Amino acid sequence: MARATQGLTTVQAQERLQQYGKNCLPKPSRNNFLMLFMLQFRSAFIYVLLVAVIVCLLLGQLINAFFISAVLLINALIGTIQEYSAQQAADSLAHMVPQLSRVLRDGHPIHLPSEELVPGDWVMLNSGDRIGADIALKQSAQFQVDESALTGESISVSNKQQAFAGTLVTHGRAEGEVMATGSKTQIGQIAKLVHQGEPTKPPLMQRIDQFTLRIAIAILIIIAFIFGLTLLRGAALSEVFLLGVALAVSAIPEGLPAAITVALAIGMKRMAKANVIVRKLVAVEALGSCTFIASDKTGTLTVNEMTIGQIWLANDRLYDVTGEGLSPTGMVYRHGHDNPVDLQHETALKQLVTTGVLANEAHLAFEEDKVHADGDGVDLAFLTLGYKLKTLSEPKCKRLTLFPYESEKGFGASVDTTEMGPQLSVKGAVEKILPMCSVSKEMRQTILSQTHAMAKRGYRVLALAHGLGTPLDDHFSGLTFLGLVAMSDPLRPDAIDAVAACRQAKIKVAMITGDHPATALALSQQLKIADETDSAITGQQLEQARLGDINTFDRLVANHRVFARVKPKQKMEITESLIRQGEFVAMTGDGVNDAPALKHAHVGIAMGLRGTDVARESASLVLTDDKFSSIVKGIIEGRIVYNNIRKVIYLLISTGAAEIFLFILSVLFALPIPLFPLQILWLNIVTNGVQDVALAFEPAEGKELSQAPRSPKEPIFDRLMLERVCSSALTMGLVAFALFASSLHMGIDEVEARNLTLMLMVLFENVHALNSRSEHRSLLRMPLFSNPILLIGIFVAQGIHIGAMYTPGLSDALQLSPISLNQWLVLLATASVLFIVDEAHKKYWHTKHHPKSVVAIAEHPRE
Repeated sequence: MARATQGLTTVQAQERLQQYGKNCLPKPSRNNFLMLFMLQFRSAFIYVLLVAVIVCLLLGQLINAFFISAVLLINALIGTIQEYSAQQAADSLAHMVPQLSRVLRDGHPIHLPSEELVPGDWVMLNSGDRIGADIALKQSAQFQVDESALTGESISVSNKQQAFAGTLVTHGRAEGEVMATGSKTQIGQIAKLVHQGEPTKPPLMQRIDQFTLRIAIAILIIIAFIFGLTLLRGAALSEVFLLGVALAVSAIPEGLPAAITVALAIGMKRMAKANVIVRKLVAVEALGSCTFIASDKTGTLTVNEMTIGQIWLANDRLYDVTGEGLSPTGMVYRHGHDNPVDLQHETALKQLVTTGVLANEAHLAFEEDKVHADGDGVDLAFLTLGYKLKTLSEPKCKRLTLFPYESEKGFGASVDTTEMGPQLSVKGAVEKILPMCSVSKEMRQTILSQTHAMAKRGYRVLALAHGLGTPLDDHFSGLTFLGLVAMSDPLRPDAIDAVAACRQAKIKVAMITGDHPATALALSQQLKIADETDSAITGQQLEQARLGDINTFDRLVANHRVFARVKPKQKMEITESLIRQGEFVAMTGDGVNDAPALKHAHVGIAMGLRGTDVARESASLVLTDDKFSSIVKGIIEGRIVYNNIRKVIYLLISTGAAEIFLFILSVLFALPIPLFPLQILWLNIVTNGVQDVALAFEPAEGKELSQAPRSPKEPIFDRLMLERVCSSALTMGLVAFALFASSLHMGIDEVEARNLTLMLMVLFENVHALNSRSEHRSLLRMPLFSNPILLIGIFVAQGIHIGAMYTPGLSDALQLSPISLNQWLVLLATASVLFIVDEAHKKYWHTKHHPKSVVAIAEHPRE
């Protein structure tokens, strides 16, 4: 589309930005700090502790009531700060993947954040764009907009005069001038009336909520049992209530919500460093569960730098083109000749190149050492070819009509004025262009054979045709076929290794592309997605299979890894088929027509560099570098996050279970209460609190990709978790009871017995934090300093407890007294029993599930 404007200059834009302000809508209301604080008390754990506070007050246990209340308030404050920080982090992530607009600045098209649009900006709109401001349209071509965000009606409308902020371009192209921004736009005026629903909790958090509810119910049952048992024994009611409070406090993992929040936040931050921006919290957990990745080709597995390598004309002449990327250096040679071609003697070649430059929507200009490039890689490749032949920079013809390229059509065209009158220029997929042309059967067969030969060499092949006149619509016929252009798009250097890593992780990979099946298959074989015996399935074959039984379609999808000439809708159908077959699917996409597939997949992954706004909005993750290897990095980080959450849960639940077992044994043997509620709170919140959060910082263990994907339905408390919790809880509870009982038996008073038991439990927590670093690997085989935060946390926890023994007031409240170095060393040696038990269980589990590996480890212990 010819433009009558050069757009604003940078200076003009800055002045108007100062005058009108940023192009931002009123932000949706968020819960303020006080409301967030109040919401922290909505938890089954909190309700049990509130009951404990009331019981302590009724019993006159004011110190216990005070400290339990203090714990509740501190926990609520920590949770509030974390949620408030999460809101700020979400805003920061939104700025990392901003909505972009394509505008003219200083005469060149550029992409800039939509919030920087100002009245007077000249904006260019393509299908898939989220319109950033109210625009008066000056030019349009087959332009349609989904205005459901504004009107509530999901039907696309053709609007030749105006386009409004917040609406979505579903088809065609348009250009125009910004008339209003920010709150002055149509959607800005009604923004305050928009109500947003509560976000859905991700599956992991839902399972944890269910888990906490079950724990709370179990606590009440246990308390009721012991309450009845002690009453039957004739114990005083006050003593029974105090015991119940102590049990409630011991069973509740108060630090669990905070530790999980930290683990998820760390995971999101690590993913961002790996160029994966998490838009939906569910993706942190879900990405690590992927069993199948359906990937686009262009820009994800390839570098998206199209270069024309060969040209075949309808007169059967073949040309070789040198040079790569957007560099204008390079020559065109007749195949087998040494001298560059002279276009004065190559009329047919000149016509083909002219057609490729006219049927074009890109912009390419060279200014000293700077390259101004904007548009699709295919279009840029044709403009680069024009520069190489030193005859074309930008077409000098006046454009009359544009038929923009849309993936479902498979071609693009334009009508321009020429010396011969209006000329129609068309380029696109061979099977789309051939029916438009007047060619003989023999010529058609020759063209298809040449196309197949080029595609088998890994080229992307396009056909070009032209004709005279101005068609009324895009159903062209009677065109003259000009030739074929073979374009190369090199594989990303990291793509082959990334696909191999997926195979190692038991993740299947498929390529889904609109390219020729021979091209797709050749590149897939280079990537090892497919082997020499595989074949590519085309969209036409998929369509035929859909006409039959759904099982036939599913079998076709299941047995192939390369899908070519696929329509956008079929990408969603492939996703649905894989999900029906039990796969956990990650799907990549970048266009408006990929949005349904991205939404239907378990994890939608949008391209951040070349993706449309609607694709990014539909996805759970956004790749800021568009690399397939970044998906693999995200999978690793997702698995690390889930593993660390399990480690935190194991540490806290087994410690709480040990305390309950200690109390049950004391009740069964009619001994005094082994720890007071205040001591248990100190144990759970202070000493254990600095260690459980530190576990969330655990790095990769190194074998994340060698593990099979975890089933999303897998419970947190699987067989391994249950066995480990039981073995460690029984060990800690039994040994702590033995110490408490033997101390009383030797004549040590209750206060000192509790003092020694509490120190032993702190040491158990220190050892247990180290045991929790891995579910499978021996602690002796793990780098000691790979998580320095945990080591610091262990020393801090021990130091805090020892310091409390010497702190007046605090030592009295906790009934602590100093112990000798010999006593501490004996207790440390006693706590080390837990390390031996955990190591023995790891070896047992490994022997049971990987018997051959154990033999290998025994033969090569240092490997």
